[in-house]
Amino acid sequence: MVQFRFIFLLFLLFPMQLRAQQNAILTGTITDNQQKAIYGAYIQIENLSQYTTSDTLGKFSINIPENKSVRLKITHISFTNFETNITLKTSEKRFIAVTMQPKEEQLNEVTIESSQYIKNTNTIIDAKLAKQLPVSGSGAIEQIIKSLPGVNSNNELSSQYSVRGGNFDENLVYINDIEIYRPNLIRSGQQEGLSIINPDLVSSVQFSAGGFGAKYGDKLSSVLDVKYKTPNKFKASAEASLLGYSLHFANRSANKKLSYMAGFRYKTNEYLLNSLDTEGDYKPKYTDFQSIINYHFSSSISMHLWTSFSQNEYNFTPETRNTTFGTISEALQLKIYFEGEEKDKYNSNIQALTFKFHPRNNSFYQLIASRYQTNEKETFDILGQYYLSDLFVSQGGSSAESITNLGIGSFLDHARNKLEKEVTSIQLKGDHNLGDVFFQWGIKGKQEEITDHINEWQYQDSAGYAIPVSSEEVALAYSRNADNKIDSKHLSSFLQASYVLKSNKGEFEFTGGLRHHFWDYIKENFISPRVSINYIPNWEKKIKLRFSTGYYQQTPSYREMLTIDGQISNNLKKQKSIHYVLGQEYYFQTWGRPFKFTSELYYKDIKSAIPYDVENVRIRYYGDLRSKAYSAGLDLRINGEFVPGTESWASLSILKTEEDIYGDQLAYLPRPTDERVNFSMFFQDYLPSNPSYKMHLSLFYGGKLPVWPPKTGKTGTNFRMPNYKRIDLGFSKTLIEENTIVKNAFLNTFKSMWISLEIFNVLDINNTISYLWISDNSGNQYAIPNYLTSRKLNLKLTANF
Repeated sequence: MVQFRFIFLLFLLFPMQLRAQQNAILTGTITDNQQKAIYGAYIQIENLSQYTTSDTLGKFSINIPENKSVRLKITHISFTNFETNITLKTSEKRFIAVTMQPKEEQLNEVTIESSQYIKNTNTIIDAKLAKQLPVSGSGAIEQIIKSLPGVNSNNELSSQYSVRGGNFDENLVYINDIEIYRPNLIRSGQQEGLSIINPDLVSSVQFSAGGFGAKYGDKLSSVLDVKYKTPNKFKASAEASLLGYSLHFANRSANKKLSYMAGFRYKTNEYLLNSLDTEGDYKPKYTDFQSIINYHFSSSISMHLWTSFSQNEYNFTPETRNTTFGTISEALQLKIYFEGEEKDKYNSNIQALTFKFHPRNNSFYQLIASRYQTNEKETFDILGQYYLSDLFVSQGGSSAESITNLGIGSFLDHARNKLEKEVTSIQLKGDHNLGDVFFQWGIKGKQEEITDHINEWQYQDSAGYAIPVSSEEVALAYSRNADNKIDSKHLSSFLQASYVLKSNKGEFEFTGGLRHHFWDYIKENFISPRVSINYIPNWEKKIKLRFSTGYYQQTPSYREMLTIDGQISNNLKKQKSIHYVLGQEYYFQTWGRPFKFTSELYYKDIKSAIPYDVENVRIRYYGDLRSKAYSAGLDLRINGEFVPGTESWASLSILKTEEDIYGDQLAYLPRPTDERVNFSMFFQDYLPSNPSYKMHLSLFYGGKLPVWPPKTGKTGTNFRMPNYKRIDLGFSKTLIEENTIVKNAFLNTFKSMWISLEIFNVLDINNTISYLWISDNSGNQYAIPNYLTSRKLNLKLTANF
């Protein structure tokens, strides 16, 4: 009876319990300020476990406690937070329409409705991504460039990259229309330091991998066009990590005539370099300061001064090296004991003054005067005593045991190199918008002065015998000695016109131009015609078709003028190439989000080239030789919102590049940049339940690059180094959200703040960048791989004011 009453009581109370737990229902739609549905918005009731996300139509539904005031919070990674208090009555069902405002960092490139981007012939990069990428090398912007199709790099410590079979010296880089020059003496990525591009100051980045217009200069491969910001209000940022720190601030006067911006960076790679095979005392120190001052005399006349000062120091005292390499059947080990040290110093500065004049709305003129100066010193004396052994592991024993000593010897590396270079230039440019025709022109004069003292050599000894063997003198394995001076002048000009033709079949854009270049050192003129056609069909699906071609030439840089022994070649000629590029861009939507698929098929007919070898990041040219070459390939890229509100992309490149050296009696040989397959990916994600937690992943896979033994030229047998494989992973937590009021008075001074944990080389792969060559007195050579950095962690704190 008692049991029956208990069950009866439960039945009486159960409906009451159900009644007490009933919730009201809130439904709604979420759109942006253009009334477009927002997918993936996170809807939460604060302090409760109820949450949901909006669907592809922006709709949502969530249960809310009855007769209770609750805080509704809606967040999305691309929009500012929406918060409101709401109270629903018993069993009430309420509908609300929410409009969210985009954040300042909302993506641009994948906004397919914007005709600005579908008409642009260059790849547009969101500069803000540079602050989010896990970057171990010298350049954040260059790290993004390396992930684009057609761009190859197998060195995370360097900002250098090759494009479609070209080398590092074939890439144009501009900052505010000022041409940027590469260092000359740097031979490895760990010496390179900071890239000149300061990501804190960047407003826009455009990149072209080939077929670029006549307004850009005289190089064979690519263009990176960077513009710095023009401040319109106070902004500042600070960043600190295990690799260094950076600061920047910007402001504008009350009368809006004066604006200014400055950035300072300090970096040291000591933490990363300690993971290399060669142990020792690494003391790298890189500093950089840049400032921009803008003054508007009137609405039509303004002045802009950009200054840049950088100082890179690399001091290194090696101690030991222990490298294991080879295969399971032939496992080898190299041990080296060092004496000596290396001291390198690279100082450079840039000053550029620009006057801008807008006499009418359809005309714009720029007068730009600039000066670039660099002073580079490379000094080292390093003695290495080596032991090369066959490990017992190949016979089933321990990896610490060896059964055969293959070579004992030593080498002495010496260098006293000093280079000074000064480049001054002045240019006048004009833009004119004449209805359907956009006309651009420019003329530029440039003077280069270079003084270079080269004194470097290597002595090798194997089992007491010098290599090469000589009974009459102490023979050096390698030597370069020269004192070179260059004083030359360049005069260049260009004309370029674009015409837009609209019809019921679509929109055609024709761009044609001519460049002229005269170099007084060889008394040679060159005319470079360039043409491109863009067609945007009037189809329901948005697509752009493009064909471009042009005759490109490259005046030899100082390094290209040198023979392998350091002397200036007496057979100087410009390198010449014809580009053929056929491409398409397809804009589409999937999962209610924008995407873009890009493909380009290209062929570069290189009429005249200078053969070269690549050692780490140092290029050694055979300035007295000439070759004809070609590069052919296919570049593919898909980018868009794989995760709502974030841009990610994947790139695939297939390439073949070969050259035929005149007079060598050999057939076509692979060029040093003949990387047949290259794949890269950049991916972003966040926690849907808490978008303040983000993840950024960079993945790189590079094909095998050809390598030749030293001092054999291009006549020796080549082999290919292993594939380059690397994954960098970053996790970040937003501590202070933008446009959020923080109760703490000190923290409220920050506009935003986040902390990041970066994992470099997640899989801890030994990637090869070059080889150390060891010889014995029998003439046998052994290629010992020089590995790049291993897995490392980095902690970074970033704050905006």
